[in-house]
Amino acid sequence: MLKIYVKKTVKFTHSEKETKLEIKNRPKGDFLHILTVSSLNEQIKSLLEESFSRVLVEGELSRVTFHNSGHIYFTLKDENSTIKAVIFKANATKLKFQLQEGLKVVLDGAVTLYKPRGEYQMNCFTIQPSGYGALALAYEQLKNRLSNQGYFDLSRKKELPKFPKKIALITSATGAALQDMLRVANGRYRALEIDIYDVLVQGDSAAPSIVKAINLADAKGYDVIVVGRGGGSIEDLWAFNEEIVADAIFRARTPMVSAVGHEIDWVISDFVADLRAPTPSAAMQMILPDSNELLQYMDSLSSSMSQRVSQKVYNSKQELAHLLSSYSQHSIEKKIVHKIQEVKQQKELFSQTIAFKIENFSKNIEQIKIRFPNIIESKINIAQNQVTYLLKMLESNHPKLKSKKGFAQISLESVVVDISELKIDDIFELQSDKIKVSAKVLNKIDI
Repeated sequence: MLKIYVKKTVKFTHSEKETKLEIKNRPKGDFLHILTVSSLNEQIKSLLEESFSRVLVEGELSRVTFHNSGHIYFTLKDENSTIKAVIFKANATKLKFQLQEGLKVVLDGAVTLYKPRGEYQMNCFTIQPSGYGALALAYEQLKNRLSNQGYFDLSRKKELPKFPKKIALITSATGAALQDMLRVANGRYRALEIDIYDVLVQGDSAAPSIVKAINLADAKGYDVIVVGRGGGSIEDLWAFNEEIVADAIFRARTPMVSAVGHEIDWVISDFVADLRAPTPSAAMQMILPDSNELLQYMDSLSSSMSQRVSQKVYNSKQELAHLLSSYSQHSIEKKIVHKIQEVKQQKELFSQTIAFKIENFSKNIEQIKIRFPNIIESKINIAQNQVTYLLKMLESNHPKLKSKKGFAQISLESVVVDISELKIDDIFELQSDKIKVSAKVLNKIDI
């Protein structure tokens, strides 16, 4: 059933079966006055608004409608009943959470009548989540919505530089958090330039102030921007749970660090920022290197470098010695010496071979001397015989020696041919021992 908490005292009479307003008995004989619908509704409206000028009603939201005017219309129901309700723009803008279907809430408002339709409804002044703080609910709603939109994805988070040169601190210039951050920075890493953006960190104007500072700092090319404040209640920290602050951090091109409250405090900016620091002073420890640690690290690097250089020099000497040894065995000079030795060996071998050949030749030279004249004479005789034979053949074939009547030597283009080799129109020569005649073949008949 609907739970109604009446803050203004109204006199009721009670019976076991019903509860009703106390009305005096009408005198007998009086006639009832006839009312118009509007008049009746007006009286009912007056009665309702007077009797239920401030009530608390608990139920479940249904049929939530956000009108363009900024008003929100909805129905509040339980398992047995429903009642229509509205929260007008002036009060709706003060809600910290979003009205959702099925959300159980407590309405604080007045019961009124909408005369044109004769319907009564609740005019809500404030709305609180049932059994759950409004800010806590608004926090969870915004967190879930931004998470679904990818605001918290690790893939989009920017890496912070290891050695920042210039950072911006967006916080209250009069707050203890700023002094803590400056103290840590001064003792930890002095090679740093810090710009301070003085902003409101709580109250209704805090979120716009923080957003403006983020946009200004992001345009100036800092290495890191830190947004933060000291601890406080959820109301004190609420500016860092505002959606406009989350949007500004999400859109920033500069790496962002959220350092709000104490270690147990988690705000929306912590999830959106590239790095969440549990406290403002911890933020400086996380983003700035420690000078003392750096000096010790540099000493260790120097020692390690010296050892590595010494080891490298030793290894290089060993490698050089190995190369020199290998070079001496395979060098050009070594190869030249080897080739000279090979040439000497070849010379010696050649000398031995020549000596052997000369010795063998000396043994046969006497025989050659004896046989040489006979061989030369035999060759000359053979050549003389061949010449004589050729002369005889030449003389026997000369045309002058052929004196038979009716016979002549046939030559075609100065070459002696047989008559059968001649063709029609060939011009040839006939030669006897006394005359030479040129002729042409006019006809050729085989017989």
